[in-house]
Amino acid sequence: MGLLGRWTGARLTVTLTGVSAVLSIATGIANIGAGRTGPLSPYVPEAVQQTAGFTGTMTGFLLLLSAYALRRRRRGALYSALLLLPLTAIQGVIQSSLYSYPLVVVSVVALPGLLLNRKRFDRKFSLSTSQLAAGLILASVQVYGTVGAYALRDEFPAIREGSAGLVDAFYYTIVTASTVGYGDVTPGPTSTQGKLFGLSVVVLGVVSFTVALGTLLAPLLEARFQRALGRMTETQLDLLEDHVIVLGYGDLTEPILNELTDVGVPFVVIVPDQARAAELSDRGMNVITADPSDEDPLRRAQLADATAVVTATNNDAEDALAVLTARQLRPDVRIVAAATDRENVKKLKRAGADTVISPAAIGGHLLVESALGRADTEDVAGKILGDEGTEDGER
Repeated sequence: MGLLGRWTGARLTVTLTGVSAVLSIATGIANIGAGRTGPLSPYVPEAVQQTAGFTGTMTGFLLLLSAYALRRRRRGALYSALLLLPLTAIQGVIQSSLYSYPLVVVSVVALPGLLLNRKRFDRKFSLSTSQLAAGLILASVQVYGTVGAYALRDEFPAIREGSAGLVDAFYYTIVTASTVGYGDVTPGPTSTQGKLFGLSVVVLGVVSFTVALGTLLAPLLEARFQRALGRMTETQLDLLEDHVIVLGYGDLTEPILNELTDVGVPFVVIVPDQARAAELSDRGMNVITADPSDEDPLRRAQLADATAVVTATNNDAEDALAVLTARQLRPDVRIVAAATDRENVKKLKRAGADTVISPAAIGGHLLVESALGRADTEDVAGKILGDEGTEDGER
């Protein structure tokens, strides 16, 4: 992946969007009631600046939700982010504060990345049945409380007539249903009907909020369990790009993983053994627990966006099947395989591997060359093993 690709990748774009959201929230809070210090302060009315602080904070929270949905490659989140990022930049300019400069810069920088990666965000937004039901219940309780409180406004001295009364009724519903209970809007001391209505709002509000929180927390708990079992979540898989897919696990796999970690190349390992997957996951590696020769795990590992596929287990037959599957799914990807038996080198190449290496043959060749006193052999071994191997050779 080139320098341009690193600076325009989908993962970096989502990160910049999230940073812009956090900056919008922080800048808005900092500018509420703050002094006018920016270069545009003389030209921006103070009321407009403070209003931009309030709206900037709200926009930041909306943009934060968009950034979260972008991690799931949602098309709707792309559209909302393209709308909110220019808005946050404009609000930053209007706030006319020294705190606004980072917000404006990050918001502007994130926009080209979203446009360049727009094809990556191709998933339609969809809600599960439980999420739809939770949203419907929550909205119904708010409507019930607002309409009921306004209809019974004679029982609530603080609720007024007209549109202001509707706001009071909605405010009472939110405060009561969430069990905050400020106590500024309460039924009259002799109003039995108002008190019974208030009790119903409390009960229904607690139930609706509990159901809504449950639908939100359940995916997070599921992700925790999947991580403990050595399984990557869909969110982690969605934005994988320019990575290496390692198929299976064998004696040679550990050095491969260490080398990929040292050079900083992202990778994902597909292993069928759940215990091995959990071990690798505990070490912070991306793991999919599945048969590496199946098509579905290769698709989930974003084979279409991978730079290479590597397989080096102790079973050449399983490696050949995994190579064959990867080659059929993506003919142009580079595939490198290790042959345990020298006789299987040609078979792995026929299966679709671009390069097949026989560690046993290479090791035997180096040992013989070294025994015959070839000076360059130790240099080659030193380069392969690194500084530690060179020092051992010198001793």
